[in-house]
Amino acid sequence: MKLISFAVPCYNSQDYMRKCVDSLLTGGDEVEIIIVNDGSRDDTINIANVYAEKYPDIVKVIDKENGGHGSGVNAGMANSTGLYYKVVDSDDWLDDNALASLLSKIREHKEKGTLPDLYVTNFIYDKVSEGTQYVSAYGDKMPEGQIIGWDKVKKFNLSHMMLMHALLYKREKLLQSGTVLPEHTFYVDNLFAYKPLPFMQTVCYLNLDLYHYFIGREDQSVNRKNFVKRYEQQIRVMKCMTDAYTLDEIKKMPKGLKRYMWHSLEVIMMNTIFFTCAEDSPERRKALKEMWQHIKSKDKKLYRKLRSNSYATAVNYLSWKFRGWVMTKGYNFLCKKIKLG
Repeated sequence: MKLISFAVPCYNSQDYMRKCVDSLLTGGDEVEIIIVNDGSRDDTINIANVYAEKYPDIVKVIDKENGGHGSGVNAGMANSTGLYYKVVDSDDWLDDNALASLLSKIREHKEKGTLPDLYVTNFIYDKVSEGTQYVSAYGDKMPEGQIIGWDKVKKFNLSHMMLMHALLYKREKLLQSGTVLPEHTFYVDNLFAYKPLPFMQTVCYLNLDLYHYFIGREDQSVNRKNFVKRYEQQIRVMKCMTDAYTLDEIKKMPKGLKRYMWHSLEVIMMNTIFFTCAEDSPERRKALKEMWQHIKSKDKKLYRKLRSNSYATAVNYLSWKFRGWVMTKGYNFLCKKIKLG
């Protein structure tokens, strides 16, 4: 069995996908690379097929109609066979030394019969055009190199989260979680880094700068204008997150997990409100109101807690225009901190 299945969702990725795939190939026969061509209109599928022909025991190609990033992640999960599953976007890449260290640690844990359900590694915001980087690490949140339960995971601050880039799920547990991402939707990584967590009973943090998250393309989902434009998709993801678990279910989770799940909901809710309010229109006001109504109809307890006890509480009492101003200031600060801007 392969140790890791890497899914690489691709849409019109001909200009940069080779760097991504080449970085994964350094894992050799212990990895499986699933290139998902999501209805590309450029040379992506031909490039993918060349890799599959050259590395038939490592590379698989899935050629499908366009369904968005979530659809590519879903297809990768459905066709994966490895012990662990990780998504690597086609414009990103992995550090070869860090990948070698990760595989070595998996082998070690496998031989000892102590494989954790979840590995957490560092990731790097990498703005290549300016030669700037920002490392998101987790050494202050959990002990390094130890297999732990959620009770050992410390509280996260407002600007710090375990994003998809940091997570390596045990595939069996991921499938048990029933995680299916919505199609034709950006920001599904928020759901992917949330719904499976209660199924991951043991965690191991490795202080490895593994994942390089490329920053700089105008069409990236983290670009401010795209955030603002795609507010409806962020609302869709927020609804999926609040549908995943009731407040009563979250309260029954282990302390560290319960605390982090609530933290994740609060942060993504705040982002959702800010980017919806970044511009004003009847459609945006209606969409935000319908989101709250949706949550209330599903779980009144969760609705009341989100409305009254979250980072976003104060935002609800601000004028629409002032919410947009706060969002802009906060986004610019984040950009400066992690080299997005």
